[in-house]
Amino acid sequence: MSKFRLRGRARGWKRQHEKRQDRIPLRAIVPNLITSMAACAGITSISFASEGRWIPALWALLVACICDGMDGRVARLLKASSKLGAELDSLADFVNFGVAPAMFMYFWLTGKYFGAASAQVEDPRLVRFVLAAALFYAMCDCFRLARFNTMLEQPTLPYWKHFFMGVPAPGGCWMVLSPAMLSLAFAQKETHPACAEFFQNPYFGIAMLLFVGLLMASRLPTISLKAVHLSRKALPGAMAFLLLLIALLCTNFWITLGVMGVLYVFTVPLTGWLFVRARAKHERLQPVSA
Repeated sequence: MSKFRLRGRARGWKRQHEKRQDRIPLRAIVPNLITSMAACAGITSISFASEGRWIPALWALLVACICDGMDGRVARLLKASSKLGAELDSLADFVNFGVAPAMFMYFWLTGKYFGAASAQVEDPRLVRFVLAAALFYAMCDCFRLARFNTMLEQPTLPYWKHFFMGVPAPGGCWMVLSPAMLSLAFAQKETHPACAEFFQNPYFGIAMLLFVGLLMASRLPTISLKAVHLSRKALPGAMAFLLLLIALLCTNFWITLGVMGVLYVFTVPLTGWLFVRARAKHERLQPVSA
């Protein structure tokens, strides 16, 4: 009789355990919702750009970037990380930082958007070159994300922990849209029309799309702000810089973002020098095999 009772209890516990495994806590879908919001923002940016609404399109991409930075942190905070969320994040990043910037640059450089009075670029060959450069940029972003996913399961060398391999997708989006930010800001203020025309030059736009695409697909080391630590002595200077940056963003938002995107390009050679030093230091500390 006691054996029967024990078996009955064991079967009941097993059924309850199976029911618990079938249930998913509500907190587990919160990170995926944020990622979906980011993808929706990227698609909305494409819609705005196709109508020639440049500033709303940039705002939508900024929202996508903020959501992209939040979803991973929220997943770790709620302990709701999953393979589904990782794949969804990569697909959203391709839309937000690959397709959306490429389409924005194509519509903005050529002027071939819905409702345009006249196209900015009339030469059909130049239009095709702009489209080819935009496609190249989007495919480089796709390649970069695919390589990142394959490297997650591989061990990371110690001197790579402070660096990304290639420019990250949000950084590439920021870089390639910097000329548009500066041009639109100057055009709104009507103070430097020559600068606005220079940044909207289709040849300059093609060069930016190709250059940034190569940076994303390359194996060049770029700085990872997640691993940056400040000493106590450097903290006051860093706080003063951040306060100045906030003040500039409040007064000249798009110009500040555009200048920062241009300066980000120049950090690539500096980061390469720091990477070479870190790798040399790691090799010096390695024991010499007999």
